[in-house]
Amino acid sequence: MPLQLYFAPGACSFVPHALLETTGAPFEPMLVKLHKGENYSADYKAINPRSQVPVLVDNGEAITQILAIVTWLDQRFPDCNFLPREPLARVRVFETLAWMNNTVHPTFTHVFMPQKFAASPEAQAEIKVFNAVAYKGMLGELEAMASLAAAQGRKYLGGDQFGPLDAYALTLLRWGGFAGHDPQGFPALWSLVQRVAALPAVARVIERERLQLNVYKTA
Repeated sequence: MPLQLYFAPGACSFVPHALLETTGAPFEPMLVKLHKGENYSADYKAINPRSQVPVLVDNGEAITQILAIVTWLDQRFPDCNFLPREPLARVRVFETLAWMNNTVHPTFTHVFMPQKFAASPEAQAEIKVFNAVAYKGMLGELEAMASLAAAQGRKYLGGDQFGPLDAYALTLLRWGGFAGHDPQGFPALWSLVQRVAALPAVARVIERERLQLNVYKTA
């Protein structure tokens, strides 16, 4: 039975989607239309009661959450070297990946869906503006990471191999356009993202999800 990946176009599920495509292993991409509420259907909630993407199903086992799925894929496909083997380097990747997932990502959620956090339009507008500013600062941190990687001669954020940090960086910078931030204002990060997007496996995922890399629009 092939692997199945439940994903939504442009969501954080892009991270395991890109990794899984990179493995070359057969898998079934399962599109979940969040805008139609398919993640709240009884069938989907039977797979993931939290109604979130991504979900990786391997041999009947449903695995949720980015960090868990990344760990599983790294163990399942060790030759891909998605995570460094040296212990400290590996921990540093998890350190950054966790920050992306538990801090940067939720900050964008406050920008993109402020209605989840306040009832009144006035409060929603304040939440959106406040978090858009905070999100820009976090993109600045990613810019510094990309600059340091380039200065140290590393091709990717986690080392010499494409990995989850790079796929998540692409996602987060792309989201920055929706938050009102021009990706080209972060030159080292934008260069990294463009290079990642050109990788054949990543390019296939971008095409499958029908993504536009730069969604920033001037006023």
